[in-house]
Amino acid sequence: MERPVRRLTASRFRTPHTAALALALVAGGFAAWAGQDWYQAAHDDRAAYAVQRDAALAAGEQAVQNLNTLDHRDVNQGLDLWEASTTGELHEQLSSGRADFADQVKEARTVSTARVLSGAVTELDDRAGRARLLVALRVTVEASDGTRTDKDSRMLGELTRTDGRWKLSALGQAPVGGTPAG
Repeated sequence: MERPVRRLTASRFRTPHTAALALALVAGGFAAWAGQDWYQAAHDDRAAYAVQRDAALAAGEQAVQNLNTLDHRDVNQGLDLWEASTTGELHEQLSSGRADFADQVKEARTVSTARVLSGAVTELDDRAGRARLLVALRVTVEASDGTRTDKDSRMLGELTRTDGRWKLSALGQAPVGGTPAG
């Protein structure tokens, strides 16, 4: 008795539907993996924290720059900007001493402009709405006779979030080198 010869097929897939099903399963698995990865990234607390840190840094740098920039020709606009950049006790100090300070700047006839060189948030309590930052800046003061003086300084600031915006609530010089803080 002769055995019938069985033909070997070159393709493992016997129907086109099998290939389509395999491709659909692979695509579905990839979509599920990508969706899960996206969901985790969207709901990660670290991303929200980083957004708040960046917002605090940008607002803090701008506020420090604002408080170190003033033109005797338009003192009121500069002081308005100071008050808009601050809150709390610092805001009260600036508001209460505004008239005397304006008179001093007008008499001295100086123009000071500040430029932030670098800055960093050193502490952030997002829940309490408080942050601290360190800012390095260069302040250029132009006297009435046209002479210019540049001074580099480091400032320590405290920020408070009020009405969804970060504002300076304290500002002071940072200790330099071996100088003790205090």
